[in-house]
Amino acid sequence: MSESEDKMATADQADTVPAATGTRARMSRRAKCLIAVGSVVALAGAGVGGVAVAEARYRGIGDKEVRVMLPPGQTNPNIAQGVGTGAEVAIYTSSGLGPAALNPSAPAGTPERYTDPAMTAGAQGVTVTEAQALLVLKAIQDNLTAAGLTPADVITMKCYLMKPPGAAVADYAGWNRAYRQFFANIDLVTKAVVPVPMGTSPAKAPILANNARPARATMEVASLAVPGWLVEVEVTAAYPAKR
Repeated sequence: MSESEDKMATADQADTVPAATGTRARMSRRAKCLIAVGSVVALAGAGVGGVAVAEARYRGIGDKEVRVMLPPGQTNPNIAQGVGTGAEVAIYTSSGLGPAALNPSAPAGTPERYTDPAMTAGAQGVTVTEAQALLVLKAIQDNLTAAGLTPADVITMKCYLMKPPGAAVADYAGWNRAYRQFFANIDLVTKAVVPVPMGTSPAKAPILANNARPARATMEVASLAVPGWLVEVEVTAAYPAKR
């Protein structure tokens, strides 16, 4: 590859990631042309408090902008492919939060102790991980409220799971069902609230209607801070430009 071709490739690669804080990504002429002639499809003009949601490549990012990049062609994806924030966006990061011990009928230190039967009343086939995750996500909502935010402002999320006793792996399916009760449950094109299941029960309206699509990572870990915890979650949220 010639030196000029190498510079062109480097510039094109730089254009695929958000600009660093306080800077703007530089693009090659070729990338600018591709953007000029390509179609930029906005799936939603609002979601995370003034967030731009789209599935196309962009040039720079505004200083006060939060941009959520979605998988192409999906109107109700589970998570974002990534989120970019401008230099003037105020950010809040929570600590890792786990479930409270709200099931006194279960033995102390067991995973069942860290569930709330009231949250899953009437539902069938709810797993312990799912039940704990519901409590954690409610705790996240309360944490954000205290900080002057809502789950709609969440832009990134990390979830740490432990496998339930006797299980071969962590219960990712149970976690994802609980997640949809609080996040990513509004179709970004039709704006309709999408019914979600709890356990094996038929899908119905979610606990919290929310069209936010955080950039998310979920991983299995060997242990968590509190014996009996199967779920711990931390989030980053962006304060809207106008509030």
